[in-house]
Amino acid sequence: MAESAVSLLSSLRTIVGEAQVLTTDADVAPYVNDWRDTFHGRARAVVRPASTAEVASVVRLCAEHRAPVVPQGGNTSLCGGATPHPNGSEIVLSLARLNRVRAVDAANATLTVDAGLPLASVQRAADEAGLLFPLSLAAEGSCAIGGNLSTNAGGTAVLRYGNARDLVLGLEVVLADGRVWDGLKGLRKDNTGYDLKQLFIGSEGTLGVITAAVLKLFPKPRASATAFAALADVDAAVALLGELRQALGDRLTGFELVSGYCVVLTRKVFPALADPVPGHPWYALVQADDSAADSALSAQLEGALAVAIERRTALDATIAQSAAQGEALWSLREHIPEAQRRYGLNIKHDISLAVSRIPAFLREAQARLDAAFPGIRYVVFGHLGDGNLHYNLSAPDGVAASAFLGDGPRANRIVYDLVSELGGSFSAEHGIGQLKREELARYKPEVELELMRRIKRALDPGGLLNPGKVV
Repeated sequence: MAESAVSLLSSLRTIVGEAQVLTTDADVAPYVNDWRDTFHGRARAVVRPASTAEVASVVRLCAEHRAPVVPQGGNTSLCGGATPHPNGSEIVLSLARLNRVRAVDAANATLTVDAGLPLASVQRAADEAGLLFPLSLAAEGSCAIGGNLSTNAGGTAVLRYGNARDLVLGLEVVLADGRVWDGLKGLRKDNTGYDLKQLFIGSEGTLGVITAAVLKLFPKPRASATAFAALADVDAAVALLGELRQALGDRLTGFELVSGYCVVLTRKVFPALADPVPGHPWYALVQADDSAADSALSAQLEGALAVAIERRTALDATIAQSAAQGEALWSLREHIPEAQRRYGLNIKHDISLAVSRIPAFLREAQARLDAAFPGIRYVVFGHLGDGNLHYNLSAPDGVAASAFLGDGPRANRIVYDLVSELGGSFSAEHGIGQLKREELARYKPEVELELMRRIKRALDPGGLLNPGKVV
């Protein structure tokens, strides 16, 4: 090992302690492979600081040694955004030990937390304060809030509460040279220049390392209603979404689209899951919440669905009669990704479109893909309420999944070209990471790419923060 490398590791151990600089293959392995087992890297070391001051010292030292840094939270990235490259030159900066709740301000409805705190722990801290942090997604038990912010995570409640970007009032960020920007303000109005925090939210650790955040909290729901509606097609799903918005207003929290094939596939892998309204081509999972103690929400949702069935917007529906039944309906939806993973590799797309254009996209995409790949199977689900589809493709019967994945670039081009034609985005909530850099270059206007590059050069002139990701 070169003398400079030995010096770097020795100095890192001085900052964070001997036990928090991992270098053996066994210790490093959990940090250099992504959740999907798609990206595999190597690292010079994994460093685990326990405070913002330690993060700043580590980043400053790495800048002095020209050592690239890969920030990592829960390591649940779906695009390789937190995975180091195979060359072994990078330091993985794990924020897992930054896991404190710093402050709860119930009167201001804010929560200040370290970036390494798991999302489920953030939700729990808000709940203990009698309030709600609404960001919710399948990996919430293992993903970290810093990672959620660095990717501008979406999840199941965007329809009502917005993306992660909409849930943040302030940030603390370690810059590429090791300086700390303290922007931990719990202000809802602060019109004093550029909103710097928005540069770092969604930047995937390429502009700075988020170490803490001030999060918005909301009134805790006192009434909830969950339903599973059967639909003839996706046009009906869009129509039902409009009818329920009109009936329930902003109490409509989630509206998930699930194909009948998704239900069959998921129950094949997890047969104990509910099968609430079997035998239909499409479904909508509906969630509504109300903070009023005397809410008639459940009856109103039932009434709205009854009208929808009379109009044939919906074919049938079941409404959860208890919290446990509601959780069972959501469990069916939340097990889809894991069922896919166990059933075999597939070509994944995380796309967004104007809600009104989703039916046209699904029809045209299927026509083009059927022509290119006869017998292809579609695993389609997602957050229809905010226009986000997880549009996944499985191999035809008799075709090995590994061989089908070789056609991924051709399938991607068909899907993403159509998304672009319809004014949509090829990445709705998973980010760019390593996986979609070529797509970014292909579909982003050149002026937009140039602005992004300028921002990157301004904040990270040495190109040491998460290199090879996003831009």
